[in-house]
Amino acid sequence: MTESQQDPVSESQIAVHWREEEYIYPPESFVQQANAADPAIFDRFDEKNFPDCFVEYAEMLSWDKKWDTVLDASNPPFWKWFTGGRLNASYNCVDRHLADKANKAALIWVPEPESAEPVAITYRDLYHRVNEFAALLRDFAGLKAGDRVTLHMPMVAELPVVMLACARLGVVHSEVFGGFSGNACGTRIADSGSRVLITMDGYYRSGTLVDHKVKADEALAEAAKQGQEVDKVLVWRRHAGEYASQTPMVTGRDFFVDEVIAQYRGQIVDPVPLPSEAPLFLMYTSGTTGRPKGAQHSTGGYLSYVTGTSRYYQDIHPEDTYWCMADIGWITGHSYIVYGPLSLGTTTVIYEGTPNYPDAGRPWRIAERLGVNIFHTSPTAIRMLRKVGPDEPAKYDYHFKHMTTVGEPIEPEVWRWYHKTVGKGEAVIVDTWWQTETGGFLGSSLPALKPMKPGSCGPAVIGIFPAIYDETGEEVPDGKAGNICIRNPWPGIMQTIWGQPERFISVYYEKYNKDPDSKDWHDWPYFAGDGAVRAPDGYYRILGRVDDVINVAGHRLGTKEIESAALTVPEVAEAAAVPVIDDIRGRAVEVYVSLKPGYEANQEMVDKVTRSVEVEIGKIARPKNVWIVQDMPKTRSGKIMRRVIAAVSNFTDTGDVTTLANPEIVDQIRHEVQSAKVARGDVPRELTETERAEIQSFGKEE
Repeated sequence: MTESQQDPVSESQIAVHWREEEYIYPPESFVQQANAADPAIFDRFDEKNFPDCFVEYAEMLSWDKKWDTVLDASNPPFWKWFTGGRLNASYNCVDRHLADKANKAALIWVPEPESAEPVAITYRDLYHRVNEFAALLRDFAGLKAGDRVTLHMPMVAELPVVMLACARLGVVHSEVFGGFSGNACGTRIADSGSRVLITMDGYYRSGTLVDHKVKADEALAEAAKQGQEVDKVLVWRRHAGEYASQTPMVTGRDFFVDEVIAQYRGQIVDPVPLPSEAPLFLMYTSGTTGRPKGAQHSTGGYLSYVTGTSRYYQDIHPEDTYWCMADIGWITGHSYIVYGPLSLGTTTVIYEGTPNYPDAGRPWRIAERLGVNIFHTSPTAIRMLRKVGPDEPAKYDYHFKHMTTVGEPIEPEVWRWYHKTVGKGEAVIVDTWWQTETGGFLGSSLPALKPMKPGSCGPAVIGIFPAIYDETGEEVPDGKAGNICIRNPWPGIMQTIWGQPERFISVYYEKYNKDPDSKDWHDWPYFAGDGAVRAPDGYYRILGRVDDVINVAGHRLGTKEIESAALTVPEVAEAAAVPVIDDIRGRAVEVYVSLKPGYEANQEMVDKVTRSVEVEIGKIARPKNVWIVQDMPKTRSGKIMRRVIAAVSNFTDTGDVTTLANPEIVDQIRHEVQSAKVARGDVPRELTETERAEIQSFGKEE
């Protein structure tokens, strides 16, 4: 079929040219030990059994009082799960394991300096630490159930201790990713109404002891500007008796935790039995414009969902050593480093630093030393490790039974390296799709019962019933792209946006709700904001954010498929596709790539990338330019900042880049790209305000 013969696509439909990949089946050794190996589970979680199917998850927890109603849907879309029930998340993650797992490691914390020994914290140790800090929060900080407290902490063992101490009291914790600026933290303090900030003096990142406490003063100044005063700043110290910051402690406001907590040694704080619908935490989406969205997650519904999905999809057994190489500052860390694994009584690994420090072999040395058998990370990290150390995994004697990828779509070529090289062909992979707002997985293959398919997250998770709609609300056929929505509520879904219930409805439910007065949950599909396509076998391929598309001559191209095409070139390590304003086609595509070590940038490489895009997608997607750069501008969590390189390509303002992990690369890319464009006479005209706003918001998470 020629391009002119193709069916016109609606505004929601992204051009999809994916080749369906082959099935890869789980090893028999995995199937034999899997938590979910009985096909009857699909019937138990069939739509005819909704919502009672989720009782199976709730019964994995210990309840102070059993619920009266599984799902209260009387005030849609503000769903309430397991109403009438009471429980405590801290009790479920710590206390209930003491009877038979007191001496088992709950946490293994790995400092970034390789000369420092890993620190194992048993469930008994964790119990005492959580109780002592809960006593401090209650008696020194004056916090009680329903109060909010902001955490701005790095990847240290003290972070889950603080979270679980808050949960013990019913205090709502709001952890801000440690890489975020003081101003970003201050905005979240103000939005949540926190009067206490818990932080750390410093932490290690790429071999440097970073001054973190300096951000606290910035945060408090920003919060005060927005009308929120903070009474106390509790500061953990990275090294006992030493202060890692150049920022003075403020008398009467700032307190070293190790000094204050001495008076609470040995204290026991009874866990508060909380209503199932009591908020457990706020998780702010990573927006840099407008008021941030504080996703409010419940205690009973959320904890049930992450426990159930950790058991069935992560296949976590108590005897496993499980390592999720994410940051607790993101929802992945909350759900699948802290609450899910600890609820199941397993050993969860926390690593302080960057995965390629001091070299690309570091993750595999950690895995070998600790006996990690379940590994969980993001496509961003996988691509980075593939780039800097493609042969490193073979050097180490570790064996994973299970691996996860999370956070964004993974390209089939990268998936295959992950499976063959990192997993040594022995591990099953779950490629999960979900969001901050959803609490836990929405799309994934059930590892023992469904085969893997590279680049596809798999079918819907049990108990989740998706649909793909066009802009008018009509369901699109298999093979056509549209907006993926979830037709039903589920226990992990956020309760609301903190303080912004109207925004909660308008962002996630208004688009496909035909009757705002309806009390029937069927009339309230959840709009995820992601493009997707479903194959005839029921497997979903997520195409990225609906806004991350480039409209070339009326043909909407998903950035992920362009990038995936570029990554089929063996020498390419990373790829990013961005739009440039084009007076003839409206928008054109430019592709930025970085190469694996040992390869040189030259015209032959540019031609290879261009051909790969033409072959994989078609001439409509042919890049106007391919730029080979030394590195991509990245956030501290490793995500490529596409809005920055889009701004470079369009000669517009890149915005604040000081919080990037590598801000120096921006000037280097700008000089190389814009100099080449000027030499070619390829300088764009002055952008309109609308065009400038489009470029500056491209690829940006709200």
